[in-house]
Amino acid sequence: MALKYPISVTRTTESRLPTVDFENIPFGKVISDHMFIADFNGEQWINPRIEPFHKMEISPANLALHYGQSIFEGMKASKRNGEPVLFRAGMHARRMNVSAERMCMPTIPEDLFLQGLKMLIELDGDWIPEQEGYSLYVRPIMFATDEYFGVTASKTYRFLIFTGPVGPYYPKPVSLWVEEVFTRVANGGAGEAKCAGNYGASLLPAQRAKNNGYDQVMWMDSDEKKYVQEVGTMNLFFVIDGRVITPATTGTILRGITRDSFLTLLKDWGYIVEDRLLSIAEISDAYWRGTLQECFGAGTAAVVSHVSSITWRDRVFDLPPVDETHRPVGTRLKNYINHLRMGRVEDDYEWLDSCRNSGVWDLVEETSAEAVSSL
Repeated sequence: MALKYPISVTRTTESRLPTVDFENIPFGKVISDHMFIADFNGEQWINPRIEPFHKMEISPANLALHYGQSIFEGMKASKRNGEPVLFRAGMHARRMNVSAERMCMPTIPEDLFLQGLKMLIELDGDWIPEQEGYSLYVRPIMFATDEYFGVTASKTYRFLIFTGPVGPYYPKPVSLWVEEVFTRVANGGAGEAKCAGNYGASLLPAQRAKNNGYDQVMWMDSDEKKYVQEVGTMNLFFVIDGRVITPATTGTILRGITRDSFLTLLKDWGYIVEDRLLSIAEISDAYWRGTLQECFGAGTAAVVSHVSSITWRDRVFDLPPVDETHRPVGTRLKNYINHLRMGRVEDDYEWLDSCRNSGVWDLVEETSAEAVSSL
């Protein structure tokens, strides 16, 4: 990969890798050695660098803390025949810029995003688990850095990427509560952006559902509480009478990259696929007719999360057991993505990006880990 940006590299002097139990990894709590950082000075992105992971000082007047200019992405790195690879990294970079535009933030050049990301993954490649269903989770984030409390868009920003090894997000099927009081987002809102506020607002409804014995919530539309939208933080898929149906992305649903991949695969595999509005009443009718065959969430963290039951008011829809016989669609999709990452199937769609950069480390400027910059 040709270097376009001069990225300095400060390696850690003491890796934490030997302390990690890769057979017992709690999701999101183990963080790798390094992170990539770049700053926006009001005109351009400057000082791209890789440093040891560290805490940052933030002023109490930081605009992101007050007005929510904070966005993020979620993606995964895995090892395919021993080589670090990313899944559809360019699509994640483009989606992050869509979020940035919606939140009145500067976009980051995709080639800078990808160059810094691939160098970071190569540097921390030993942190990538090799068991099926495990991966190195990648978290790019961008947030405002101006320091005053007037309600306005910040002029300066920080972009960074850090990683951490993870196991399966949902190791077992989940039970859902159909949420008809709270809504995830409204028409004209920021539903298609991966901004922090969307997720902060989802925590109370999710906690209420868990307190009542459910694993997650099924979100409905904000206008009529009639149409299904998402499950927790994932896109939704249903198999009804042999047809695969996913709620349409009409501005209130995140345009999932796993979702997009599944639509491509399903159409190529010959399934009847419908990308449209889907009401909870239609789902209920299908259940009582015996034609509701599968329901699963689709997202980066879980890939596929099978749904065991759906509770809508006083009605409980129990779904079939999770195996290749009763859940052929969701199981096939999950197996395909996992096997693609591990090198068991060919990359026919060119979805994988190699992080092996021959010669790159001879060209970048490396510095000692004596000091790292802070906000």
